[in-house]
Amino acid sequence: MKKIGRRSFLGGTVGAALAFPALATKMTAAPGDKIVLGVIGCGGRGTQLLQWLMQIPGVEIAYLCDVNEGRFDRAVEVVEQRQEKSPQIVKDFRRVLDDRAVDGVINATPEHWHAVITVMACQAGKDVYVEKPLAITVRESWKCVEAARRYERVVQVGTQTRSSAYVKTAAEYIAAGNLGGIHLVRVLNMTPYPASPKGPDQPVPAGLDWDMWCGPSPLVAYSPGQWWFNRWDFGPGNIAGEAVHQLDLARLTVGLGYPETVSHTGGIYVHADGREIPDTQVAAFDYPGLTLVLEASLWSPYMKKIPAAIRDGDELPDWPFCATRVEIYGSQGFMYLGRQGGGWQAFDSNGASVRSEPGRQGDMEHLRNFLSCMRTRSRPAADIEEGHISSLFCNLANVSYRAGNRKLEFDSATQGIPGDEAASRFLTRKLRAPWVIPEKV
Repeated sequence: MKKIGRRSFLGGTVGAALAFPALATKMTAAPGDKIVLGVIGCGGRGTQLLQWLMQIPGVEIAYLCDVNEGRFDRAVEVVEQRQEKSPQIVKDFRRVLDDRAVDGVINATPEHWHAVITVMACQAGKDVYVEKPLAITVRESWKCVEAARRYERVVQVGTQTRSSAYVKTAAEYIAAGNLGGIHLVRVLNMTPYPASPKGPDQPVPAGLDWDMWCGPSPLVAYSPGQWWFNRWDFGPGNIAGEAVHQLDLARLTVGLGYPETVSHTGGIYVHADGREIPDTQVAAFDYPGLTLVLEASLWSPYMKKIPAAIRDGDELPDWPFCATRVEIYGSQGFMYLGRQGGGWQAFDSNGASVRSEPGRQGDMEHLRNFLSCMRTRSRPAADIEEGHISSLFCNLANVSYRAGNRKLEFDSATQGIPGDEAASRFLTRKLRAPWVIPEKV
């Protein structure tokens, strides 16, 4: 295979293209038809999704898109191992959206790009698989919902545990009343992350379109590393990027929609690396008769993610030291629930284990569900509004923190915080032209 440096790109930034074009002809994959996809974002997660997609019959990868030329060699190799037709490689995602032969896109870009590309893809008549969290502000997240509904697009959010079989049986066990009335749900996200200070400014590496990478966020000086994960202009933070999985899992199994209020406490206690987003967060979300509590940190090395062998094996996690667990407290029983293949275990009123089920990861099933819904035009397992609500938890916790750690009321009808202008300003952010999402998508 030729190295990517000797390939000819279809062009860099397409200046003549509109940032938010008029709706293209709607494209719908008929049952049994080949589904043509473009993958936007060919980093670690994008390439992993690509590897799974290449194992599913009836899929053609027509485009690979990334602003960093160094990402292409591995991604092209993955496609060419299973597909005779080589994908086109582009650095500007608008080239993918302009191609009417493309049915859908995989949006595996950094978090500050999720919403803009999702909205534009819907407007272009494409279905979308978008990685979590859906957006870094409440407004951008809701605009994704509006765009998906207006243009009748299938949009699947990458909270893949929803497609795991063990989650369904856990939800059925709870719905049958085995735990009694549910009044408290505790969501933990204790995944340790190292400090990530921003290093000195450096020249932009050859092959990287840094202006395009920054996109809707401010154009800042280039510096390598993961510092941007914990800056408000580029994401909701490392905690949100992980916790959205457990929050989504808790919502699904217990049956929770929009919260009525949110309050937050916490701050930057350990990683004094120039970050803006807390490394310690405790947030409470209230419903009638039920409170969901998120407890999260980035500095506890004794807390571990569920090992790969357990995610796809028959053992249960070491629950007390499981960094990514959900605890469901009922009036008659209790349940531990793990994300991404962790399984579940239920206990009776005496604390005795009465039922358990190991888990299996749901990544492949989640992609299959997306492709199936592209053909049937059904709502997917992690439909766009479900992804919005789960991301909303993280975004509202951040709003509460930025507004001084005070309790906020949330109005789901207006997607706002009534009577609180000081907090409401954190529901949105200023997007850099031309990547401005209009009020009417």
